Amino acid sequence: MQKFLNWLEKVLTPMAKAIGENKYLIAIRDGFLLSTPLLIVGSLFLVLTNFPIPNWNEMMSSFLGDNWASMLNMPATASFDIMTILAVAGIGYSLGRQFHVDAMQSAIISLVSFFIVTPFSTPFTPEGATEVYDVASLPLRWMGSSGLFLGMVVALVATRMFVALLNKGWTIKMPDGVPPTVVKSFEALIPSFVIVTVMMIANWIAHATPYGNLQEILFKFLQTPLLSLGNTLGAMIIAYLFLHFFWFFGINGSSVVGAVFNPVLRALSVENMDAFKAGKEIPNIITGQFQDMFATFGDGGSTLSLIIVMIIFCKSQRIKKLSQLSLVPSIFGINEPIIFGLPIVLNPIILVPFVLVPTINIIISYFCMDLGLVNYTNGIQLPWTTPPIISGFLVSGWQAAILQAILIVLGMFIYYPFIKVMDDQYLREEKEAGEKKEDDDISFDDFDFDDL
Repeated sequence: MQKFLNWLEKVLTPMAKAIGENKYLIAIRDGFLLSTPLLIVGSLFLVLTNFPIPNWNEMMSSFLGDNWASMLNMPATASFDIMTILAVAGIGYSLGRQFHVDAMQSAIISLVSFFIVTPFSTPFTPEGATEVYDVASLPLRWMGSSGLFLGMVVALVATRMFVALLNKGWTIKMPDGVPPTVVKSFEALIPSFVIVTVMMIANWIAHATPYGNLQEILFKFLQTPLLSLGNTLGAMIIAYLFLHFFWFFGINGSSVVGAVFNPVLRALSVENMDAFKAGKEIPNIITGQFQDMFATFGDGGSTLSLIIVMIIFCKSQRIKKLSQLSLVPSIFGINEPIIFGLPIVLNPIILVPFVLVPTINIIISYFCMDLGLVNYTNGIQLPWTTPPIISGFLVSGWQAAILQAILIVLGMFIYYPFIKVMDDQYLREEKEAGEKKEDDDISFDDFDFDDL
């Protein structure tokens, strides 16, 4: 077993380090974080608009009028429909900062580059007509989830070109005494001209193809296949196996695997939310909400189940005190106390349930949704700290809340025999330590004070 663990550590640790320190993946992760608060705020308004209780619409109409839903939907529309613009600016800013260049200029040139390769028209067919007209506009289709992958690519390419040109010295030098803001503006002039020219040529070449623009090309040949691959049970299971092996070696598996997998899940979530807002059939089972609300409870390993077992059944003081301290954080998705305090890191006894419980959660949840027993997730962005039961109800209805409760209990049954092995081991250690302490204690009865 030890040889196997050593081999796993030798293989996985360098891989995790390479992914965790990759500037481009970090930029994508941080770029999405820029828009996350706005998406959560928009989602809260969307929850109010579509709260999953009977006669909600009628009740709200009686208080706020017939157009109340349109008004409350505006924050969600304003944030989700421009999420690619926010991501492009955020990715450019993050990558520029990591390469120690002007981060704001990186964000601006990334954004301009994205607009260059985006068509400024929207197809429109008037009612009763068959001819399609191109209306001059900023197409929200490409500002939302459909343009996400091209936005990421353009932001990374434009910023990397900006860094390379600055390092080559393709800049206008200003004399001493010129304000720093002016110096930075002129420094970025030549690199910006080169990048804009390159993006314009790329757009011109794409326009000469049957697809008409880079957005359509990338959507067809990159984004659609990636979303199809990510929206599979097998992809989700493989991602979570890697995620939990990384955690086993003390590496934040959520950050490592999420850097690669989360952009796909986010795009799938937005597809579901768009369908939910439009009252259409929701298309995807695997989404960011599926991952956050059904794969694990209490974060990696679904350790909320483990902590409940520790509180109810374990007798060693070490485990009881640790479980009491870890319960509240775990309810809100924070499990570092149990990961490093039990510990789970490099603990072969707990490795099997730590990997098995999330895998079973994923499989059961997938088939419950596939069979129609539980609704698909609606794409609403809840804070990752939302407790289970509440989160399931908000993203998928009361059936999902019941499913979450069942999965937590099932996880308890799986964790029970493994944590009892550890509990018995700790009890023996505590007993031996207590006996040793008694032997080491000095009793005054052993002294004959009359001889002093």
